[in-house]
Amino acid sequence: MRLVFAGTPEAAVPALDALLASDRHEVVAVVTRPDATAGRGRKLFASPVAERAAEAGIEVLKPGRPREEDFLARLREIAPDACPVVAYGALLPKVALDVPLHGWVNLHFSLLPAWRGAAPVQHAVMAGDEVTGASTFLIEQGLDSGPVYGVITEEIRATDTSGDLLGRLAHSGARLLTATMDGIESGDLVARPQPADGVTLAPKLTVEDAAVDWAAPALRVDRLIRGCTPAPGAWTLVAGERLKVGPVALAPAARPDLPLLAPGELSVAKDAVHVGTGSHPVRLGEVQPQGKKRMPAPDWARGARIPSGTLLG
Repeated sequence: MRLVFAGTPEAAVPALDALLASDRHEVVAVVTRPDATAGRGRKLFASPVAERAAEAGIEVLKPGRPREEDFLARLREIAPDACPVVAYGALLPKVALDVPLHGWVNLHFSLLPAWRGAAPVQHAVMAGDEVTGASTFLIEQGLDSGPVYGVITEEIRATDTSGDLLGRLAHSGARLLTATMDGIESGDLVARPQPADGVTLAPKLTVEDAAVDWAAPALRVDRLIRGCTPAPGAWTLVAGERLKVGPVALAPAARPDLPLLAPGELSVAKDAVHVGTGSHPVRLGEVQPQGKKRMPAPDWARGARIPSGTLLG
């Protein structure tokens, strides 16, 4: 089939690579978000998908909005059979959905109808799910509500960050998306409606969502931080300044060598920094003070002269 691939972030690149390597399909163009500013110099950078497409010599379309007439006219000229999508990042209007013969087929990183929305992996980790996966479905006007072609499952490990989990799903999902395109081409694959029960939503996480509530139980603190790593990045306050917090280690419920710690209270030792929660302490891993690089928590406490008894939050 003639394909126009739509995607933007690094997590979409494995799927693009898999389709480029397929001997049954031809990726004739890529649709991605416009170049965005990044870094201290605020320079414009192309998306990872745009960079990969340029390397492969594929036409790259970067509409500000996919309802722009110039974009729609070019899409009609290309006349794709199908448009596979992975984390494109913009809503597709019906006028665009109607162009390809077999529609736009999305690879979504959850077991639909669970975790519909922009941040399914983060929400699955934060909720403490033990299993997640990826689904391919036909895009319609609703939010991730279209009929499903196929699914794969993936275990969520006890120490997984959302970045770890997304990395694995990006590769296994790439194989699923390619198999879905194969099945659509052969006519052997039929999309089936999602069940009405089990719908959960996964809206995009904000910086405010990533603030650590040390009064929550340790397990919830651990899940929040892992779910927000690497983005948007969990954080807390110390002496009024923001401190980014990496994944923590869950300490045993009873530690006779640790004093009783109030939520957010620090216990600083030479080789470890513990912080109290609503249940039992956790050990800080890496932290990042404002304007500085990430570092082990003991190095931060020593350099900043943070005493035991300091309160976070």
